[in-house]
Amino acid sequence: MHTSLSRRSALQAAAAVAAAGAVGFTSSTTASADEDRVAPKLVTYPRPSTMPTNTSFRVRVRTAPDGDWQTLDIYRPQLEEINPTTGSGKVYNTSMAYFDFRGSVEIEVTCLKGGTTKARVRPDALGIEPELLGDTLRFTLDRPRDVVVQINDEVFDCLHLITNRVDHHPPAADDPDVIYFGPGVHTVPGNVLTVPSGKTVHLAGGAVLTAQVYFKDVEKASLTGHGMLYGGPGGVLCEGSRHIRVKDVIVMNPNGYAGTFGESENVHVEKARSFSSKGNGDGFDVFSSTGVVFDGCFMRNSDDCIAIYAHRWDYYGDTRDITVQNCTLWADVAHPINVGTHGNSDAPEVLENLVFRNLDILDHREPQMGYQGCIALNPGDSNLIKNVRIEDVRIEDFRWGQVIHMRVMYNTKYNTSAGRGIEDVYVKNLSYKGTHANPSLFLGYDADHAITDVTFENLVINGAVIADSMRKPTWYLTTDAVQWYCNEHVRNLKFLTTAEAEAAAAS
Repeated sequence: MHTSLSRRSALQAAAAVAAAGAVGFTSSTTASADEDRVAPKLVTYPRPSTMPTNTSFRVRVRTAPDGDWQTLDIYRPQLEEINPTTGSGKVYNTSMAYFDFRGSVEIEVTCLKGGTTKARVRPDALGIEPELLGDTLRFTLDRPRDVVVQINDEVFDCLHLITNRVDHHPPAADDPDVIYFGPGVHTVPGNVLTVPSGKTVHLAGGAVLTAQVYFKDVEKASLTGHGMLYGGPGGVLCEGSRHIRVKDVIVMNPNGYAGTFGESENVHVEKARSFSSKGNGDGFDVFSSTGVVFDGCFMRNSDDCIAIYAHRWDYYGDTRDITVQNCTLWADVAHPINVGTHGNSDAPEVLENLVFRNLDILDHREPQMGYQGCIALNPGDSNLIKNVRIEDVRIEDFRWGQVIHMRVMYNTKYNTSAGRGIEDVYVKNLSYKGTHANPSLFLGYDADHAITDVTFENLVINGAVIADSMRKPTWYLTTDAVQWYCNEHVRNLKFLTTAEAEAAAAS
């Protein structure tokens, strides 16, 4: 039987609890409810002179339709690509600019290299069609969004625009509960800033902190602001902590993960952004934690953008009630989303109640077959993955990999045992448009370590709805219609239209 209505409702309820669990945190949507009734506003920030820049673009912005143009300063994130022949990584410079606004803004981007024949503003789902005038393009944003401007299909030499709402009530620099960093470059001893309980670290627009922000065994602490963490041993490290908030900050070029969350509870990461180029340069990784929400984040990473695990290193315990929503993901190496690799073979753990919804996946490039999948559920180390909801995910054509990968695995490089299985996965409104996808794989390990009860509702591949009821030879599997593959250890895999799913739920 496919995931029942009651099970699906329970999973959705668990996700809602997780999303609402950041006690005392007010969402940006609620906080900005009155913005449309006040005058447009634009806030830009100077780049500190010691921060590296890139010279591929000139960017101007103004309040629409006829405000004064302001030129944006450009930062230089670095990105990585792996050579499939040598395994070595090559680092590329790219461009990033950011600003705040209220109302609508017009953006003008000029490609200083010349030779512009086409321009694209991503995610494609936003439907932004720029006006192209030679080497200059213009487009409008009616609300803060994070977008990528690509010229002539350049993958690395492109422009990332990060935008925020105007902060009406920023923390005061003299507030005793605030550790405040104003515009400019800041350092701290040892390149690690440890945050006490009840304190907020605030990075004002134009601020650059060259350190890791560390939450260790604390409660009700935050990292906020429109500034940046740059370099350092990593971006955010959260261990054994509860009621933690990370909001709006940019993590650029860390020497580790953009964020690590281990043995923590009730963590809300809202509109955080990350860029990485180091080997194993993951975005946000979760270990043995409960009630973690990633909401509205933009991630471009040189390894997994979002990774969700159980035990690893000094972190132990189950992982449950994790939500990733309203995010834009670009993996130059490995997976946009990866779940389940690491666990505890001696005391098996569970990863459950996982929700991935309203996501735009812009790219995925991974030559190794065992590490492919824009969304990968890969339990090893006796992990069991269960109760997963994937909904409203738009996958653009990527460079190299698979749309989805579910495999109960025993990867001897990382695991000491096979995963226990994957159970109760419901995938609704997943779409892919492109030509570069390898066959998606569904692989149980054996009869006792299987994949069971996976349902796709309204799976759309290049405009075609894939369903068991679609027209095909009677002896074909539905997966044959899209050149996907499942082995004999996958049980009760279903593909439904929306009408069929609604009929089944009503019966």
